[in-house]
Amino acid sequence: MANFHVIGGATERLAHPTINKIHTADLIDSLRLGVADFWEKPSHMVLLALIYPAVAIVLTVWASGYYTWPLLYPLLGGFALIGPFAAIGLYEISRRREQGLDTSWHHAFAVLHSPAIGSIFAVAVLLFVVFTLWLTAAQALYETLFGAAPPMTIDVMLQQILTTPQGWTLIIVGNLIGLVFAIVTLCTTVVAFPLLLDRDVGAAAAVETSFRAVIKNPLQMALWGLIVAIGLVLGSIPLFVGLAVIIPIFGHATWHLYRKLIEPEVATMPAQRARSTKPGKIA
Repeated sequence: MANFHVIGGATERLAHPTINKIHTADLIDSLRLGVADFWEKPSHMVLLALIYPAVAIVLTVWASGYYTWPLLYPLLGGFALIGPFAAIGLYEISRRREQGLDTSWHHAFAVLHSPAIGSIFAVAVLLFVVFTLWLTAAQALYETLFGAAPPMTIDVMLQQILTTPQGWTLIIVGNLIGLVFAIVTLCTTVVAFPLLLDRDVGAAAAVETSFRAVIKNPLQMALWGLIVAIGLVLGSIPLFVGLAVIIPIFGHATWHLYRKLIEPEVATMPAQRARSTKPGKIA
């Protein structure tokens, strides 16, 4: 039964939240609200937000010392794949602020006491599997084009990539493969973690709802993914320091995007009142 709770949620039936149709203005408004959340109490985001720059710097040093330069770009790009899980504390802060509750930084860790914590970790495992597959695919592509021996310096690697036909093949094909992994991540998690924080629906319903949200709003979700990708790139340019601002803003904005995408849960009514109430819409 515990395993079913993780996959199927707290109820006997799998939840089927209603999906709303959104517009580009909703994306802009979500970003605006995300900025407002961040600036309301930016100090409580420092610990969480600096994880990204710190890890990025560590990975850079590690790659330099062990001559694994070909994986440096996939590692940095892979942060976008695990970002939805890493930002879960930010969703919680936005949720509490929405309800008028205290939003001190330690409340970001309140998710550990969520009744849906098992489902949250289940979806997180899915993300880390995708992340691992991305690194494996990137390494396999490089070795197919240049062989198993890694370049000894970054200068050699850049020369390989920028001045040879194999290098341009690596750039084009590698980014196309990365795009596929990014789309998979977007489809499976765009609202999964905020939904699990808001309702104990189970991992299966959270992932399925994310897919339905993308299918119902393909252009808006594609634009949202592009906005996030551009923001992460811009935040990474100044030695990753910009991520300390970009990550919290996107984290908060994702919560507000979830609110726009998913119809609020309707409280259960007594049977006699339910019979006299018109049925709600179904996505």
